[in-house]
Amino acid sequence: MPLPRVVAIDGPAGSGKSVVAQALARRLGYFYYDTGALYRAVTFAALRAGLDLRDEAAVTRVAEGARLELAEPTATDGRQYTVLVDGIDATWEIFRPEVEANVSIVSAHPGVRQVLLRRQREAAERGSVVMAGRDIGTVVYPEADLKLYLEATPEVRAERRVRQKQVQGVDVDYEEVLAQIQQRDRLDQSRAVAPLRAASDAIVIETSHLSLDEELQVIEGIIEGMDS
Repeated sequence: MPLPRVVAIDGPAGSGKSVVAQALARRLGYFYYDTGALYRAVTFAALRAGLDLRDEAAVTRVAEGARLELAEPTATDGRQYTVLVDGIDATWEIFRPEVEANVSIVSAHPGVRQVLLRRQREAAERGSVVMAGRDIGTVVYPEADLKLYLEATPEVRAERRVRQKQVQGVDVDYEEVLAQIQQRDRLDQSRAVAPLRAASDAIVIETSHLSLDEELQVIEGIIEGMDS
């Protein structure tokens, strides 16, 4: 059975799409491409430059000019991939609270999205890739052979994010994380450009009560049934 060239996994913040995409890519022997990391990288670069993140023109110039690289892990410190911003290893920096709190502002800028869209489509065209994000199946690569949309309650997603931060050695408050996720949902779902939604032909998977292994079993079952 031929495998899908491109698997698109979308969903809201904390839905588990990054972890699932990474694990699925490993099983398929594919490259794991987290599009959200690009938006975080631009946010990180703009913050380093001291910009007003609501200044679309200025932030778009950063997105255009920055050397952003998303590659296989270069260290055994638990990272899912390595992110370089102008040669700086920003893999963990892009998950700091100040980036977390501002990435929705940056990702809502049409100019930024247009710049990063080109990079994401180039990655998809190479094939053998599992792409995770919020608009892969709807905007970035509607041609994806398999489109999945992962859902989970805000409370479950907040718990997952707190555990993720703890693994990274970062202490965060659950209520603050929950509030951030709810705010992120509102921004992502209401933005004028590429709002968060499942593609019409995406398979929606509710993950609140599924373990990672169970999610992978569901997805592998979908892949096995694609040619049946």
